[in-house]
This record gives sequence, C-alpha cells and structure tokens, in this order.
Amino acid sequence: MDDHNISVSVVIPAYNSVATIGRAIDSVLSQTRPPEQIIVVDDGSTDGTAAAVSEYDERIDAVRQPNAGPGAARNRGIQEAKYPWIAFLDADDEWLPDRLERQIRILQARPDLAWVTGNFLRSDSQGRSGPHFAVPENPLRPERMSFFMAFIQNLWGCTDTLLIRREAFERVGQFRGEYKTTEDLDMWFRIAFDYPDIGIVYEPLAVYHLDTPDSLIKSRSQDIEAMVDFLSRNLRLAEQHGKAAEFGPCASLLLRKWIGGMLFAGLGRPARRLSGEFRCLLEWYFRLFVWAASLCPGLTAAALRSVSRLARITGLRRGPTRKPSPS
Repeated sequence: MDDHNISVSVVIPAYNSVATIGRAIDSVLSQTRPPEQIIVVDDGSTDGTAAAVSEYDERIDAVRQPNAGPGAARNRGIQEAKYPWIAFLDADDEWLPDRLERQIRILQARPDLAWVTGNFLRSDSQGRSGPHFAVPENPLRPERMSFFMAFIQNLWGCTDTLLIRREAFERVGQFRGEYKTTEDLDMWFRIAFDYPDIGIVYEPLAVYHLDTPDSLIKSRSQDIEAMVDFLSRNLRLAEQHGKAAEFGPCASLLLRKWIGGMLFAGLGRPARRLSGEFRCLLEWYFRLFVWAASLCPGLTAAALRSVSRLARITGLRRGPTRKPSPS
C-alpha cells in the first residue's frame, strides 16, 4: 500500500466552537502529511462558528445542519467525504503535527488493517497535560492487536486518534443519532465485531482538551437509558458475531466505570438499576457494594470525593482526568 492509496478526509463536528475551531483546523492544516479533504460540520451553532470557518475559504468544505448531536454530525461528515480513509477531530481538540504521518506508516506496513489509533495528551484548564496511556517498556510492543484487548488495556486512544477505512462504515452503518452519550463507543465496537484488529501508535497524536464549555462531544449527562440500550444491543451483536468472550470484559469494565461515575455524582438509584440489570457482568461483592452505597448516595458521593482528593494530594492520581461521564 503506497501513500497515494491512503487518501484521507477529516471530519470535524462543531457546535458553538468559535473559541476553538481555528485551533482545530490549524492543527490539521499543519500536518507533516496533510489530508486531502477537511470537512467541518456546523451542527446548528448559534455563535460565530460559521464565520470563523468561512475565513479558511476553499481549504475547508463547510457544511451546516440543524442541531442533531455528535452522531448525526459525524454521519453528515462521512457522507461528504470524498476519500477512502476517514479521520475525526473534535472542534475543541487538536492534532499533533505528525498524527497522520505516523499512522500512515503503520498502514503501509500492515495493509490488511481497516483502522489505526494512537496515544493522546489530556490537557486541563490549568494547563496540565499528560499522555493518556503509558508506553509499554517492551521494545517489541505490538503495532497491532485486538481492539477488545486494546480497550481492556486502555490503549484504544480516542475519537481524535482514529483513522478508519471508509468501507468499515459502509459495512456496519451510521453512528446512532438517537445516542447522545455512547454514540462513539457504539460505533467502535460495531466496527471491532467485523474488524477486530487495530493498529496502534504509542506516541501521542492529539491533544484532548478537558472542561471546554458548550462542547458538542463532551457535554454529556448521565443518560441511563442510553447505557442500558448500548449494553443490551452490543451484548446481542457480540453473540451474533461470535465475539461474546472478547466483548464481555469490555462491557464489564464500562459498566463499572459508569456505576462509579453515578455513585461519585450521588446517583444511587440509577447505579443500583445498572447493577441489577447487568448482574451477569459483575461479581457478587461489587453488586453488594453498589446496593449498600446506593442507600445513602449523598454520603457515598462525599466519601468518594474525599478519597479522590486524597489520591491527588498524595500523588497516587496524577495529571488531568476526564470528568465522570457515561463514555
């Protein structure tokens, strides 16, 4: 596979992103290996996002639609894409200069791969940043692995670091527009059921900015119905694709994360519901803990926050972390 056959369309969904959209676009234009197309989907912004994008003239394919959420915005971007590889970037994040160059190198060496991901930096409002995952010390670290294994090991990256062959979307379908909190993970697992192996770049490829107001992607609520539907649907799909054994640990990990976020936020009842509906994914002692913790959700939340603060003070938890969120 030569570089010519890895032509790339970049999809940037944006909502009220006037303060950051220029940074995002500039980071794509500054790539050591530039993409062939940049698409900005303005998802019904009410600020100056459209005007900011228009300053780039013909360098950007600008599309505007009524507000429909991140999944619908990405779907529109994929529809507008002219090239066989699709990359994504949130409007409040940015790529590092060699993002595409590093990933294309892997695709040239592994032409059977349908997608590739990479590490990224997390940057908070105080300017602190750090890599999302530590680089394995093994000098023979694999350039490819099962997405399910990468997910369990926290090596799968994020939406900003994924480069995916267009045919994968044609095979598995669109982002689910009805999902507002799990639309990205739902898509990645659906792709993994058909294309389980993914390439991995261990160096950071993007900067994920936390605590950005009015973000289309990061402004998420604890939507328990979406979580229940996500788990139920993907457990069925995993069974149909013969991937139940691989997906089960991923579902369990997600479930623990979501329940932990709910308890941290003082949402005892939804945490207890998730624990009960998907009891097959959790050990009995974890379910018992959730039941007990949900009896006094305010006290539980206060205790968990105290433990979190203590971990930061003592250095057990370093650097910026994501806000508790459903995905």
